[in-house]
Amino acid sequence: MRKAATRKQRRMMIVGIGFASFALVVGLTLYALEDGINVFYGPTEVVENAVEPGTKFRLGGLVEEGSVTRQGTTTIFRVTDMNNSVQVAYTGILPDLFREGQGVVTLGEIDERGQFTASEVLAKHDENYMPTEAVEAMKRAGTWKHTEEGEKATQ
Repeated sequence: MRKAATRKQRRMMIVGIGFASFALVVGLTLYALEDGINVFYGPTEVVENAVEPGTKFRLGGLVEEGSVTRQGTTTIFRVTDMNNSVQVAYTGILPDLFREGQGVVTLGEIDERGQFTASEVLAKHDENYMPTEAVEAMKRAGTWKHTEEGEKATQ
């Protein structure tokens, strides 16, 4: 004959089942969010090999002056943090506010040659706004020039 479980054993079973359920929920949530989590890097971090080729991430900074060229439906430009720059290729229609010298955040991946292929390009929405992530990247690179208007616009 089997003995009935004591109160302590039942409590431990309930705790074990609760822990296993929690671990399963966390695991499934992280798996579901895997494609939706994109880390942000600035050009200096990319140039210093902080990113493995083929990794999907966001790249932000300023569109380098004189770097925009068009080849059919593909636009090639450089994103800079005033220390380093990364070449970006984007096929598609760019936002109306996209222009040289303006803040931009791109989503895509980098290849072995160091060219970033963007699947999405986001441009700033007015002349004072700079994406917060681009400001942080420029601060890490030591090239951010603080202005009162620029600081208000990023908040």
